[in-house]
Amino acid sequence: MTTSPFHTAADPRDDKPQYVLPLVVRLEKTDPPARTDALETSARAVLTVLDDPRSTGDGEWAAAIDAWQDARIRKVVRRARGGEWRKAQTLPGVTVTGGSAEVRVYPPVPLDGWPKELAKLQVSGTDLDDPEPPPPADPAAPVLWLNPELDMSAGKTMAQTGHAAQLAWWELTDADRAAWRDTGFALSVRTAAPDRWAGLLAARLPVVRDAGFTEIAPGSCTVIADHPALRRPAAPSRVR
Repeated sequence: MTTSPFHTAADPRDDKPQYVLPLVVRLEKTDPPARTDALETSARAVLTVLDDPRSTGDGEWAAAIDAWQDARIRKVVRRARGGEWRKAQTLPGVTVTGGSAEVRVYPPVPLDGWPKELAKLQVSGTDLDDPEPPPPADPAAPVLWLNPELDMSAGKTMAQTGHAAQLAWWELTDADRAAWRDTGFALSVRTAAPDRWAGLLAARLPVVRDAGFTEIAPGSCTVIADHPALRRPAAPSRVR
């Protein structure tokens, strides 16, 4: 039997019920969104659902959110257009818009229990481009830095930027979360230059390490969440 190159080692979280956070990006044939805008909008969508009152306390989504976060943190991005997109809007969730992108995020569902309206949507075909290079990121605002050595589809990368935003959210104080909320969860997604990526890895910022289910090898570092409130001095070198 051939072992998948994306096989991962056993993890205690695998023994728990597995949930997935569904995201659907609107992808019309004639007017697709820009890639970077879609990546940023998907990250903001994840933050929006985590911050939603329905996701905390006694909220109607809280149990599903808790079960999802207790197991592996899975996100799957599917695409929809036309009537599919209109049907996707009828399910409980939140639609987040960017400059040209629209992403709808839903409360987590069991891994094998997708609503039929979403289960039939395609995962593949989310290849997007930027019509022109994005401007430099604002260093005073959160930046989700992509690994320059990895080649991922837009859908895969949207899930990864969502992971990075979530890791940052977990580490922030309530005051920092409130300040970010007040900006509408402003953030940028950019690909780091190789030398910058090395420095970011040393900066002790939240790093997404992929489980390796699709596209890339397990353990690959995909995105670093560079939130100003989480920037720490680099660890001092040891003196011998």
